[in-house]
Amino acid sequence: QVQLVESGGGLVQPGGSLRLSCAASRFIFSFYVMRWYRQAPGKQRELVAAVTAGGSTNYADSVKGRFTISRDNAKNTVFLQMNSLKPEATAVYYCNATDMDGTDYWGQGTQVTVSA
Repeated sequence: QVQLVESGGGLVQPGGSLRLSCAASRFIFSFYVMRWYRQAPGKQRELVAAVTAGGSTNYADSVKGRFTISRDNAKNTVFLQMNSLKPEATAVYYCNATDMDGTDYWGQGTQVTVSA
């Protein structure tokens, strides 16, 4: 059973930064793609950023230029660097991994709150 454990969430003021981490229980280079999603209260879960096994990345339009997804294969960890945070970024952030056979795995989520 693959486990994904997120960390790094918290309370930050508007304009601040946070770095989220997602530690996997097995080699992350074996996953086809790893993603960060977020879900704000009363809203649907939305894709924030993704990185493939080959290193290609893509981002939601709302975070382009401010968020960066990266992976450290040696540490089996994926990161989400979030800069210039806005109040609308407040949400629970989830790590997701898709296996080569299409199986999806999810972490338990980490809360990010952007507020003065």
